[in-house]
Amino acid sequence: MHQLVYFYPNEHAFHSAPNHPERPERVEAIVSALNDLDLWEPFPKLQPLIVPEHVLLGVHTRTHLTNVERYSQLAQTIDTDTYLTQRSWDLALQAAGGACSVASAVWQRIAERGFALCRPPGHHATPDEMMGFCLINNIAVAAEYLLREMGAQRIAIVDIDLHHGNGTQDIFYNRGDVFFISTHQSPLYPGTGMLNETGRREGAGRTMNIPLPPFSGDSAFTAAMDELIFPALERFQPEILLVSAGMDVHWRDPLGHLLVSAAGYHGVIGKMTAFADEHCKGRIALFLEGGYDLAGGSACAAGAVTALLGAAFADSQGVSPYREQAGWREVIDRGKRLFSA
Repeated sequence: MHQLVYFYPNEHAFHSAPNHPERPERVEAIVSALNDLDLWEPFPKLQPLIVPEHVLLGVHTRTHLTNVERYSQLAQTIDTDTYLTQRSWDLALQAAGGACSVASAVWQRIAERGFALCRPPGHHATPDEMMGFCLINNIAVAAEYLLREMGAQRIAIVDIDLHHGNGTQDIFYNRGDVFFISTHQSPLYPGTGMLNETGRREGAGRTMNIPLPPFSGDSAFTAAMDELIFPALERFQPEILLVSAGMDVHWRDPLGHLLVSAAGYHGVIGKMTAFADEHCKGRIALFLEGGYDLAGGSACAAGAVTALLGAAFADSQGVSPYREQAGWREVIDRGKRLFSA
């Protein structure tokens, strides 16, 4: 069994737009940082799977998939955030296939852990809409692949991006086989992810949102895990943890103000890895979402990988120079009352 496997998005530089924060350098800076720590070359890089059409259609409408392909051919800009090039359709399919490859390897215990450097990212892509830099929802496709092709029955997706994973929530909101959990800054784009959004129908109680106010910092990030997320996961008993690993929670990131340090990120991934070891037969896989400061994102990625490997981590960026604020405590306490009811 491999200790760790990666997916690297070959030719992803063909998906780019001038002066856009979601740029190829994000992935290359992560690879460079992992190389410097000898955390890249020793581990296999998986090829993307060809995702079966019925898996894609379990996540997105046919109209959505047709639109992604058509707008890619036209190199269309969807909105002020979301662009496509003539290669974006192929690269979006590759990212989704890479996510499936990593999730499948971890599920089958070909690898203990996995990290898919998906680009374009995915967690804002809804069943029928491209938005927020995202075209196809990579982590949702990976979950659907495990459920339809690998025999999984209970999957937990934990989204620790700066922004609420509205697309992933929408995809699984009425379903009971995927427990979606999101920590995110609020208020912030896309304006969703309130505490009272907890799922419907078969999915009632299978969505948990923890909207943290700006300047919450490491303490809030850790408390959300310890006091809300892990108790909920213990009740659900997932067979695998899939993590939407947004690096934009870092205090250096230009798009938000959660003020998390790379050391704090390392600590949270370490806690999730320990949970997976105890409850999920060790199955945990990370999927790259946001992260727009190259130094902060690279430090978080290094912290995440060392945590997956159970190794020590030296945070090159240190703690935030800005003062953390305590408004997050009320959110955690309200969440505890809501989710224990």
